[in-house]
Amino acid sequence: MKVIQNIDEYNTYFRQPTLHPLAAVGNLAYADLSLFEPTDFDMYCIVLMDSDFGTLVRDGVSIGYTAGTIFSLRPGQEVHMDLTPDVPPRGWMLVFRKELLEKCGLGRDFYMFEYFFHDMPDALTLTTGEREAILRSFSNLLTELHAPTDNLRNHMLRLHIGVLLSYCKRFFERQFSEHLKDSNDFAEQLHSLISNYITSGQAAKLGQPTVAWCAAQFSLSPNYFGDLVKQQMHITAKELIKQKVIQTAQRLLTTTTMNVSEIAQELGFNYPNHFTRMFCNHTGQSPTQYRAAHLSKR
Repeated sequence: MKVIQNIDEYNTYFRQPTLHPLAAVGNLAYADLSLFEPTDFDMYCIVLMDSDFGTLVRDGVSIGYTAGTIFSLRPGQEVHMDLTPDVPPRGWMLVFRKELLEKCGLGRDFYMFEYFFHDMPDALTLTTGEREAILRSFSNLLTELHAPTDNLRNHMLRLHIGVLLSYCKRFFERQFSEHLKDSNDFAEQLHSLISNYITSGQAAKLGQPTVAWCAAQFSLSPNYFGDLVKQQMHITAKELIKQKVIQTAQRLLTTTTMNVSEIAQELGFNYPNHFTRMFCNHTGQSPTQYRAAHLSKR
């Protein structure tokens, strides 16, 4: 795997001059094909794929895409294309270095663009109008990059990048909302998934279910899965797992004669005191107190 060290090196793959030290736009049709070998761009990237010219692989996982879709990369991610013979690449690619975000409004607002960390299994599908908006943004960026240098250049460049990133956020949220509409049984599936994991003995063997494990069962990245849980269930994925563990513990305490250590082991805790602490934090009672209070009501 190669690592692109700077904007100059990036531009050599497009046979184009460096117009700014922290940002560049490349036309994939003009890219040296070696650009599509395993690469860490070490920059934030927004890529518009305007043709289906091969298999897209990010961090070892194939990413679904079609012509007219867009995806993002963050520093440290490896990406490559298994090119389809005789199908030329088409599309546009914005790259910008982390330094561009320092001490400016774009950096202050960058937390909004959480899709850089979602690792979606598929590229973002664009409508015709959305694709036109993205292309206008690329065109505006190119115009600004070729503009004469003045004291507003960096400011204008950040503004145009911010507009492109904001469009991506808007379109991502539109697709996210559609995903929610198509997953009305998501909450029910998730509840069953966690309950089955705990009660099937997997927790005792492998430990408590994790957010990453749950996300993998839905073929989603942990970040995207976490946002989906929060949007639809109004709770964090981590807290939801804890609630299911506590509910199972309450059932075991009131319906079995298992002692606290046995219950802790059954639920995937390595140490009983860790289980007791979590139970107390959630119920205000120790497991022993909870069992005694339940028995006194019989």
